[in-house]
Amino acid sequence: MNDIKKKLGKKVKYYRELKGLTQEELAEKIDINCRSLSFIECGTNFVTADTLEKLCNKLSVTPKQLFDFEYYPKNPDDIKKEVCKLIDLNKEKLTDIYNILKGFLC
Repeated sequence: MNDIKKKLGKKVKYYRELKGLTQEELAEKIDINCRSLSFIECGTNFVTADTLEKLCNKLSVTPKQLFDFEYYPKNPDDIKKEVCKLIDLNKEKLTDIYNILKGFLC
């Protein structure tokens, strides 16, 4: 069960960051305390059905997306969309992203 909790926690964190939310902001939106969300993201605690529903609503994802631990975009267009979303939500890191891509591709 620990492995599932950790994998789910990573997915929650991934989608939270994709939305550009801090733990505090998401915790407030789903009406749990920040420590509880931190425990979920670290894989220490598991979500209740109520919290799962709230997470899905606020992160605009389905339960399937949160529990699909093997999902990676394979289609080049889907990969490009995901990368663009990440860049749009992390514009303050644009220089870092550019330097990483430049170093990797050049």
